[in-house]
Amino acid sequence: MPRLMKLSPRAAENRTSSSVPFVETTSPNDKSELPSGQRKSQPKAHAISSEPSPDRSGFTIVGVGASAGGLEAFTQLLKHLPADTGMAFVLVQHLDPHHESALANLLARATSMPVHEVTDNLGVEPNHVYVIPPNADMIIVRTVLKLTQRAQPSGVHRSIDSFLESLAQDKHDRAIGVILSGTATDGTLGLERIKGEGGITFAQDDSAKYGSMPRSAIAAGCVDFVLPPRTIAGELALIAKHPYVAGQPDTIPDRKSKAKASPRAIPVQPTGAEQNGQRRIFQLLRDRYDVDFSLYKSTTVERRINRRVVLNKQNTLAKYVTFLKGNAGELSALYSDLLISVTSFFRNPEGFEALKRHVFPKVLQRQREDPFRVWVVACSTPSNVAVNQATKSARSRMGSPGILLLGCPMTSTA
Repeated sequence: MPRLMKLSPRAAENRTSSSVPFVETTSPNDKSELPSGQRKSQPKAHAISSEPSPDRSGFTIVGVGASAGGLEAFTQLLKHLPADTGMAFVLVQHLDPHHESALANLLARATSMPVHEVTDNLGVEPNHVYVIPPNADMIIVRTVLKLTQRAQPSGVHRSIDSFLESLAQDKHDRAIGVILSGTATDGTLGLERIKGEGGITFAQDDSAKYGSMPRSAIAAGCVDFVLPPRTIAGELALIAKHPYVAGQPDTIPDRKSKAKASPRAIPVQPTGAEQNGQRRIFQLLRDRYDVDFSLYKSTTVERRINRRVVLNKQNTLAKYVTFLKGNAGELSALYSDLLISVTSFFRNPEGFEALKRHVFPKVLQRQREDPFRVWVVACSTPSNVAVNQATKSARSRMGSPGILLLGCPMTSTA
């Protein structure tokens, strides 16, 4: 087999999320209905589209999640944030569903930005703060906040994950996730999704009054910065001023989709200097890891590279290339980012359904004594061999002697 590996546009996109257990620690007696006389109107139900929502605005949205000890952490974050970052801030706190919340009023004392308790179908604006209301779950679709009545969960309640996952889908690399003080693990999967879409992630350090939530995210490897709230505010202010973030829309409308209600977006074509910078980066990666990223999906490459440029406070791609040449650690971090080990493996469910219904039954119906071998190339993580899910039902129906799954890792940790 040739030593050099060339990845197809889809090979790198299909990755799997970590499976993280959740334990609800607040409001153990939650009910789906409020006591009589309280909050007569209930939020409507909204579904998240399976297709990525187009980013119709150029500003960044910061999703912040917290549970126990969150008020103090939220206050410190807002107190040290400038009022003119050009970002919007959406706070998701675990709240008692049976009582009105004073959180918005309390946080309004810490910032000169307008602070709103969210109502259904509320559009998000830069330099505003939005707070989830009690007894509701929240998602964001095309920069509009949508509420659903909090259902009685069969297991655990993941309001922070739900919002951050929708934020990643809606804003892609213009999403930032922050996990502050709290118990249990809500927020970890949401940060993984944001990082997988090219966004930036933060977690509170040991200053957290309750450290379970931030520690869970840190342990999952999906956190870029581990800092106290006031320092997180400073980093957000720096990110807001970066030329790749401030006032530079990353998509333009697709002319072919103007008539549709939900037009897709296409990437702005990179300049000659940017293309040259990408080629130089590809060469550095190829020399070091024997992997050719030139066939990677172009929007994915741009998001991952731009993410590293912003994280390392390099103002241009040319400066980042110079920085990359002398920094083996950063080259390794970029390589890991490009492998996208934190997004869903089953990004193309129709393809796996076709394998399960049409390909595997025909292959497995032949009589054989040796196991059927499935080789998954270019694995970012061992769980990429999850093609087993697509073969399980076929194997049980056909009585196959077995399926042997083989994976070719891209990293030493896979």
